[in-house]
Amino acid sequence: MDFLKALKPIHWILGAVAILFLMGWSSYNSFVTQTNAIEGQWKQVEVQYQRRFDLIPNLVESVKGLQAQEQKIFGDIANARTAYTGAKTTDAKVQAANQLESGLGRLIAIFENYPQIKSDQAVLKLMDELSGTENRVSVERRRYNEFVQSYNTATSVLPGKFFASLFGFGSKTYFEAADGSENPPKVQF
Repeated sequence: MDFLKALKPIHWILGAVAILFLMGWSSYNSFVTQTNAIEGQWKQVEVQYQRRFDLIPNLVESVKGLQAQEQKIFGDIANARTAYTGAKTTDAKVQAANQLESGLGRLIAIFENYPQIKSDQAVLKLMDELSGTENRVSVERRRYNEFVQSYNTATSVLPGKFFASLFGFGSKTYFEAADGSENPPKVQF
């Protein structure tokens, strides 16, 4: 008890400042760590996108010579791949990836309507590889969104919200499904 009586107001103020400093330091380090984890996880999504983009030209070559309507789908896929390669921001890459997924859905529908394509072993192997890649993309996106959720929670609850705004850490964007992705692709012949 004598110790507490001996403390002067300046000691209490210095103690409070030290505690706030340590909380700020800890929060900043946590935000940086979580931001790096989100960026690292996004790179994993990009690795799977690259795998997908590497498979697609082989798949397209396997089914060339189809009707002109299918050629439009191949053009859309090629344009999406070019857009992804040239994209500078995460949002632009997500948009290009969504455009590609739309084209892939239509391409898969074409395969289902052409029995001679479905019976080709090379095409079946490529389709299996593409299916596996799509599963990997889905897993990596889910992990990315989990990291974003953790980060956004940390930056939106107290005291994290105060320190996040103080240090300039904003919320991160979730990876969301493209508009219309809940509907099956339509292919007209």
